Amino acid sequence: MAKTFSKKEYEALAAFRFALRKFLHQREEAAQAAGITPQQHQAMLVIMGAEGKEAISIGELAQQLLIRHHSAVGLVNRMESQNLVQRSTGKDRRFVFLSLTEHGLDILEKMTLSHRDEIKRMSTDLKELLNSI
Repeated sequence: MAKTFSKKEYEALAAFRFALRKFLHQREEAAQAAGITPQQHQAMLVIMGAEGKEAISIGELAQQLLIRHHSAVGLVNRMESQNLVQRSTGKDRRFVFLSLTEHGLDILEKMTLSHRDEIKRMSTDLKELLNSI
């Protein structure tokens, strides 16, 4: 079988995977230091990052986190007990929408500040890496 990828391409892919894993590990540690779980951080980012929306449904949260609806409900219950999110009902009261509390937003802001520079640095490194393959 003919080789499809060069050694340099495998090295670049391995470096890319390591950079991503390192970033995710740092985010996990930052979440724990902030008193939340990595999944709670991801959920808060999904809620605030929803394009054109101030609140999202639990179903949308589950979809974005790639988890089942009942798992999202449990996650939201834990986040609500920590005053990270609040629930509100829609006009027809069948849908529950989630938004961050002030406390949740404060935590998310601090975490985002702490890794914004790392994202910028990684972006530059990844561009160089991609150009090398």
